[in-house]
Amino acid sequence: MPPTDLIANATWQLEVCNACRYCEGYCAVFPAVERRRSFTEADVHYLANLCHDCRPCYYACMYAPPHEFAVNIPQVFSEVRRRTYDRYAVPRVLADLAASGWRFAALVAGLALLFFVAVAALAGGGAGFFATHEGPGAFYAVIPYAALFLPTLAVALFGAAALAIGGLRYWRETWGSPRDLLNARALAGAGVDALAGRLLQGGENDGCSYPAEPASRWRWVLHLLVLWGFIAALVATAVAFLYQDLLGILPPYPLLSLPVALGTLGGVAMIVGASGLIYLKWRSDPAPADREHVRRDYLFLVLFDVVSLTGMLLLLLRGTAAMNVLLIVHVATVFALFLTAPYGKFAHFLYRYAALVQNRLETGRQN
Repeated sequence: MPPTDLIANATWQLEVCNACRYCEGYCAVFPAVERRRSFTEADVHYLANLCHDCRPCYYACMYAPPHEFAVNIPQVFSEVRRRTYDRYAVPRVLADLAASGWRFAALVAGLALLFFVAVAALAGGGAGFFATHEGPGAFYAVIPYAALFLPTLAVALFGAAALAIGGLRYWRETWGSPRDLLNARALAGAGVDALAGRLLQGGENDGCSYPAEPASRWRWVLHLLVLWGFIAALVATAVAFLYQDLLGILPPYPLLSLPVALGTLGGVAMIVGASGLIYLKWRSDPAPADREHVRRDYLFLVLFDVVSLTGMLLLLLRGTAAMNVLLIVHVATVFALFLTAPYGKFAHFLYRYAALVQNRLETGRQN
């Protein structure tokens, strides 16, 4: 019978897979499994983050439930990934608070909302909060530039630093050599794998067995929309920073300007992608899933959706009195997204990329 301890159970299932090898052509995980004769805890964390939860191995496995071996690689890897986010997260006190999921995100968003409402009320002198603001600097008539920029920058830098520290801790334990993080070929190859969603193609490039057994490419398409939409939004933010702080051109910008065009493309892509993934997750087979991980997935996708939706509404309704409320709500949800990033599903961007780099390094040594 399978062990009850998570890592011991994952190791036992991987040993069954190594003896069978029926799924060796399904994705990069099984060749990586076959390169090992035994499995350490670090191996389990690496293989779990290399897994993209495409699930054809679950439906093809002759040892899956109700077989007494109960091999369920997608489920056990999903639980291990969740433990990975908790294991390497810093600081520990925030990681423990973030374990409450929705409550922590709601608390952060609520406190940010109260803060920016107070700032806007003080800046606008009460009645001015409901006034209509137009032209260059309209956003800063609601929330002064320093009160908007500095707290948001601080939260973003904190989230990035916490993610980086967690990622380095993960890398030291699963691979060990920090020097290999400078391997340009592995970094570039892993970047292509991530940006193209190569491992989301499933067995024989037919797509993932998601939300159910029949192969489909929808998850791959929606995942890329979220990823590339987020990248477009980041580039739009960087361009807007250059416009404002180097060229002295204050927002809001014209509809055909580069920041607005990129932000619109990114926002629409993230809304379509996140909403579509929520729908697929709602329809997905629960058998190869970890319930707690699914809960975190929903939180991550809903936060992405709310940030994107409020951003698009802010663009459409700027120049109206609704802009004031939308700006505050948008910034508050951005706060929640950035502050929860190191402790939830957002972290999978970093850990999965690290696993892809390790896979490139391993296959390079093998060849």
